[in-house]
Amino acid sequence: MLDFSILTDYWGTFMLGFWNTVKASVIALAASLLLGTIVAVCRISVFAPLRWISTAFTEFVRNIPLLLIVLLMYLGFRLPGFAAGVTGLSIYTAAFIAEAIRAGIQSIPKGQSEAARATGLTYLQTMRFVVLPQAFKIVIPPLGNQFLNLVKNSSILAVVAGMDIMYYADIISTDTFVVFSVYIFVACFYLLLTIPLSAAISYLERRLHTSR
Repeated sequence: MLDFSILTDYWGTFMLGFWNTVKASVIALAASLLLGTIVAVCRISVFAPLRWISTAFTEFVRNIPLLLIVLLMYLGFRLPGFAAGVTGLSIYTAAFIAEAIRAGIQSIPKGQSEAARATGLTYLQTMRFVVLPQAFKIVIPPLGNQFLNLVKNSSILAVVAGMDIMYYADIISTDTFVVFSVYIFVACFYLLLTIPLSAAISYLERRLHTSR
């Protein structure tokens, strides 16, 4: 049976961790989307060094554990726990977002880019105004999956004392010797984040699909 007294007695602690999780997720989502987009554009750049660097970044980051990146930020760069967790989460997610966006860009017919360049647009303007808006519509499903993974992966902050809900759940379970109820409540808090996000992504996907 669930011990609801844990939830009521430690409500303030749960909410503190919950809002820190929300804050970490929002910051990392924005940062990873921006970084991932930049890396994706660099991966198809005509400038070879940019392609090499961006390819090396995505291949390296995607093939090492998230925990290792966060610990590198925390122990190597001496960032505070919250900042280390958010930075590591942003870098890790950006590598996967970059691959999704790159696939979307490559699915756009080359004739559109060529036509845009023929009208006098620069490479960056072509990407910004012609290619990327269409690519984002195509990759909404994989981007949505990455955003959901990011929210769940934010639990990594607990490892570096990032003040997220998992961090406080560990403290509560240690203080009360109640494990099952604490982590069931934590799971419910994560569902409060992921279910609305999943619904919003599905709605956006349907809207974009009907507008094509």
